[in-house]
Amino acid sequence: MVMDRNLALSLVRVTETAALASAKYMGRGEKDAADQAAVDGMRQAFDLVEIRGKVVIGEGELDEAPMLYIGEEIGAGGKDDMEVDIAVDPLDGTSLVAKGLPNAIAVIAMAPRGCLLHAPDTYMKKIAVGPRAKGKIDIEAPIEDNLKAVAEALNKDISDLTVIVQDRPRHYEIIKRIRKAGARIKLFGEGDVAAAIATGFEDTGVDMLVGIGGAPEGVIAAAALKCMGGEFQAKLHPMSDEEVERCRELGWEDKDIEKVLSMEDLAKGDEVFFAATGISDGDLLKGVVYCGNNSAKTHSVVMRAKTGTIRFIEATHKLDKNNILINLMKKHG
Repeated sequence: MVMDRNLALSLVRVTETAALASAKYMGRGEKDAADQAAVDGMRQAFDLVEIRGKVVIGEGELDEAPMLYIGEEIGAGGKDDMEVDIAVDPLDGTSLVAKGLPNAIAVIAMAPRGCLLHAPDTYMKKIAVGPRAKGKIDIEAPIEDNLKAVAEALNKDISDLTVIVQDRPRHYEIIKRIRKAGARIKLFGEGDVAAAIATGFEDTGVDMLVGIGGAPEGVIAAAALKCMGGEFQAKLHPMSDEEVERCRELGWEDKDIEKVLSMEDLAKGDEVFFAATGISDGDLLKGVVYCGNNSAKTHSVVMRAKTGTIRFIEATHKLDKNNILINLMKKHG
């Protein structure tokens, strides 16, 4: 099944709308309001896209967030239009926006129906690298072995590697081991989609991501890295009886919870699209800039796995001519 390449630009319009809607809350300490604005913007923008989309990855219930809920039908397509899976995070980094911190983005992944993993809203163990280290990682191997393999693939000393890890108590032991091995570490607070994607671009200086984060975000990151030719491996890592039960409710047997998930398990085939727009300035994308005179600039990236094409898009928006944003401003003030 071949997807229309023009859908790429349509997806960027959706992430741009979510970013513009939520960026108004930068530094205002209102993470739920910022998230809701991003959700509303994304949902309304999808109403203009000629697809029959089904949300398979939404804003998981772990955060009790305003959701584009799993199973929601979105898009303006008719019976002759393609059925697709949609994975969304309208605002990856809600606290980042609330505090005015970097690396908040709006993201979407899309593939033909049945091609994106329907991951439960639990935690997931992850390891990710860019194209040059593809095929060299093993999520079940000790971190020391992975550091050595990635260093060899990149023709670097381990001391020159940069590993990005979320700054959480659950990672203190692996951080200790990475430091003992001699590698450099870049800690981040929120936004593990952006962190994983950073491994795919050499100019970010990030060579590998390791750690435990949200499973839904893992599927989105895997889709992006597939488009970039990188690699993402994962294992579900429920951290409570409630999360185990959530996996079972979604059809995961206990033996499947222990399975290593490859790129093909997470994002099947080559008809995978990914789009992201910066909300706050980050390593990869600039955030929304308000220019006065009812105008704003956005910076986005859109990728397609089939061609390996990666496009960076800078756009100027007239806010008083965008009906979705006008309506959202009336709603959210």
